Amino acid sequence: MRRLALLAVPILLIAGIACAQQALQPSQSSPRGNAAEEGSAQPSSMTPRQMAEMRADILEARKEFSAAAHAYEKILAADPKNAPLLNKIGMAYQQLGDEGKAERYYKRAWKVDKHFASAMNNLGTVEYARRRYKSAIKDYNRALAVGSDRATIYSNLGYAYCGRKDYYRATAAFEKALAIDPGIFSRHGGFGSIFLQRSAPDRATIYYLMAKSYAKLGDAKETAHYLKLARDSGYKNLHAAEKDASFKRVIGNPQVQEVLRTPAPFGIGEQRPEQD
Repeated sequence: MRRLALLAVPILLIAGIACAQQALQPSQSSPRGNAAEEGSAQPSSMTPRQMAEMRADILEARKEFSAAAHAYEKILAADPKNAPLLNKIGMAYQQLGDEGKAERYYKRAWKVDKHFASAMNNLGTVEYARRRYKSAIKDYNRALAVGSDRATIYSNLGYAYCGRKDYYRATAAFEKALAIDPGIFSRHGGFGSIFLQRSAPDRATIYYLMAKSYAKLGDAKETAHYLKLARDSGYKNLHAAEKDASFKRVIGNPQVQEVLRTPAPFGIGEQRPEQD
């Protein structure tokens, strides 16, 4: 089964997770005095429908994707036009590697709500995984037209343009992502309704373009970091940075110069990105 290098960005409140975990283990009662720690959301204040979805969310967070998908589908039977729920089912199936089912659920979610950008973004990640980059770009642009988490979508768009070797547009997309969220490329996990792409056939080029984007911002530390990843992933034209105007603001930085002067360690292969 193909492993997805995807991240999701935030949904669950800590109090809600604690509540759902308690519901999943009904035999364990909480001692008195713990109510304040668990938050104001208590099982008695939630409807059976809310509790069922919270349990499914916990299964998803535990990476029990098959159980989560089936739990969501039971809820869907009574609420078939719930776009966020349809999207959650699609995400569970995508994590299981069933792109066909994931695609169908994302399309259903989008049909229900044409302003639900997460579903269209996630559909784009399915097309990207199939290397249908042109279709992925179309999906990401449709998501951007209505989306709120635009940094994630712009980052995904950059990956798709790289897939088509359109590095000019890829760099522009990465720059827009960074302008919205300077930490977008170093995000380390989370849970949520929208996938953040983290896999690529040519990671070395992705890293170089990320370095270029940081260089334009004048961030020498991150430029050096991604230049090193590009170098160690086998990027062949690293020294082009010395003549590229995009690197002008940081090219004299000692950290950047050290990366450019130091060859990749002997025998090093392509490294996995930090967020896989």
